[in-house]
Amino acid sequence: MDSGRWRRGAVSRGMLPLLALHAVNEYYRLPWKPPVTAGLLAANTLIYLRPSFLDSLLPFVDEVWFNPHLILKNKDMKRFFLSVFYHVDESHLVYNMMSLLWKGIQLETSMGSTEFASMVVALLGLSQGITLLLAKSLLVFFDYGRPYYSEYAVGFSGLLFAMKVVLNSHSENFTNVHGLIVPARYAAWAELILIQMFVPRVSFLGHLGGILAGILYLKLKGSYSGPNPLTTIIKELTDLLRWPVRFIRSTFRLRRRRILGRGTVGGGERRSLSGTWRCQACTYDNSDWLSTCEMCGTSRSSERGGFLRQVSPRSHDLSLEELRRRRVERFG
Repeated sequence: MDSGRWRRGAVSRGMLPLLALHAVNEYYRLPWKPPVTAGLLAANTLIYLRPSFLDSLLPFVDEVWFNPHLILKNKDMKRFFLSVFYHVDESHLVYNMMSLLWKGIQLETSMGSTEFASMVVALLGLSQGITLLLAKSLLVFFDYGRPYYSEYAVGFSGLLFAMKVVLNSHSENFTNVHGLIVPARYAAWAELILIQMFVPRVSFLGHLGGILAGILYLKLKGSYSGPNPLTTIIKELTDLLRWPVRFIRSTFRLRRRRILGRGTVGGGERRSLSGTWRCQACTYDNSDWLSTCEMCGTSRSSERGGFLRQVSPRSHDLSLEELRRRRVERFG
């Protein structure tokens, strides 16, 4: 793997447009569009392309290589977490993102976005932690420092192996792994061996750590009956981020309802919205501070705490066309 500095603004050799076309086609045919999977695809792709507006914010690849020796020596959490989202070349990125698209859509659709996001966070921490532990154990117990303890690796594939384990955990079907038909629940193990045979430069420990992380995640999830704390945290954060959007929407919805009005002319006399009263003649919603309708001039009176609308003679005789004309003149 290349350990030099990352090129600024990587140029596509034609594979990224195909990935984009495939992703758009997959999402277009789905009735519900999984947002977390889309976000992960976008994050990995943007980090690889490194556009100018992100260049000053993103660390270079030689600052985030997953290297067990440097992580433990310097307690470098940047390498621990960020190495997953970096790729060495376009084919590396596209292969991983095609796999993420297929697995992510299935898992997020079946689990829901919040649960899927919490699973991704958990698998990321577990897979990286297990890989680190395996590399250190090989060094301590077998004095085997190279290539595992000192190797440099990046990429999303370890997390993809963990997701494959979760996806196929309850499957009774068979699947095709690079031409080999195997039971789906053992597909990750078969792919681990085959990829290592044909592409020996890939990170064997990283992929193995992903498989073990998937197994451990399923064991922990099966033994814990309470609510997932990660899911709860992500749900609270999501609700917090959505609050401004909900507030803006409710504000615009209120204004739209006040301008357009509801019901039929001469309809029932009732309060329409909190702090407003509805004109019986033209159904326009007026503020409680007003005693006459802003739209047509109908007066409002109160009797025994209730709301009765007195329609003035001039507004009572207005036709529907005249009321529409006045609304157009007032609001354009």
